[in-house]
Amino acid sequence: MKRSRSDQLLLRCGQIGIVMILLFVMLPAIVVTIASFNASSVLAFPPRGYSLKWFQNAIAYRDFQQGLWNGLIVTLWASTLATLIGTTLAIIIKRYNFQGKQFLEGLLLSPLFIPHFMVGLGLLMLVSQFNLTRGYAVVVFCHVLLVLPFVLRSVYVSLHNLDLRTELVAASLGATPLRVVTSITLPQLLPGLAGGWLFAAILSFNEFTASLFVTSQSTQTLPVAMYNYVREYADPTLAAVSVIYIVITATLMIVANRFMGLGGILNVEKK
Repeated sequence: MKRSRSDQLLLRCGQIGIVMILLFVMLPAIVVTIASFNASSVLAFPPRGYSLKWFQNAIAYRDFQQGLWNGLIVTLWASTLATLIGTTLAIIIKRYNFQGKQFLEGLLLSPLFIPHFMVGLGLLMLVSQFNLTRGYAVVVFCHVLLVLPFVLRSVYVSLHNLDLRTELVAASLGATPLRVVTSITLPQLLPGLAGGWLFAAILSFNEFTASLFVTSQSTQTLPVAMYNYVREYADPTLAAVSVIYIVITATLMIVANRFMGLGGILNVEKK
């Protein structure tokens, strides 16, 4: 059916509006990208000259290197532990009725509405009370608390779409409970598990507010290292780090979408 001129005009205005909204959202990233090539030692926009020296400084800066390494360690542990714990708790909450079920679910989802700085400050007070060091264990524990709700919600979606009849059929044919879980349940939950792990990894690696309270000089993550740098310097190095951050993240997402299919993993589309 051929669209009328008014429908075509409305469609074109909608497309232009979407483009304008995307440009508005991306404007800060565009400004930071251009400013990162500034030849001057003072962060300014628009640049009066162009240079790559700030990218070299960002890569060579020791605190950024250590922060990146610390962030990768914390992210790997936190996202993996959150996926294991979140999957187990999601199955228990979804399939079993017990006293205090709603309270437990509300408690696990509470980091969604509790400010992260309160979580970090509370853990800092707890660590100080017991004279503990702010090592990797404390940082990982903090990140697990913060990303666990996202894993739970992702696994909930897969559990909702799980066909329980396949498990009953496998059990009726003599499969052991372990065999049912490994051959029937987990493969069907895989999109939710992968999506939950991906969300947890992204959120953990970018977590700053709570990390500022629970990290020390030896365990500070990259966002905390960036914050400490901007308190002392005002050159475009931090803008260069941000550009590297954006490029690496976008590249990983494109590669993940190419080889894994993020639409299926994140339950955006049905396979």
